[in-house]
Amino acid sequence: MHRKIIPDIVQRLNIASVKVDDTIYKCAQIMADAHIAALIVVDDDGILIGIITERDLTQQVLAAGLDGKTTIVGDVMTANPDILGPEDSAMDALELMQNRGYRHLPVVENGKCISIVSSRDLYASIKEALEQDIRETKAFVFGDRYGA
Repeated sequence: MHRKIIPDIVQRLNIASVKVDDTIYKCAQIMADAHIAALIVVDDDGILIGIITERDLTQQVLAAGLDGKTTIVGDVMTANPDILGPEDSAMDALELMQNRGYRHLPVVENGKCISIVSSRDLYASIKEALEQDIRETKAFVFGDRYGA
């Protein structure tokens, strides 16, 4: 599979972001409103400096008994996260995610986040590619009876 992160897996998006001094409560509100599980953390120039996920909120704030209205992003985020480029392959991304236990990775171009890829995105893409391979193999072996 030679699928690239962009455009084969995800598209360029206007990514929801927060700053280091925003509260965890604000993060939770943004995530809930947008139905997303990760936010990027940017500096004043919009450059990616971190990522914060639902897992961070639950494990480092709620489970630790911290107050989401007073705890700030900078205390919880993963600073300088691993990133992907738009030309990176889906398989390399999946391997990185599996090896490091990530569920989300920012896709960055010129320091700015242009998308976020999730393990769910990658698994769906791999499933689609495998199904296409099966259809093509059936068409080759059995002719058009099974359609390509």
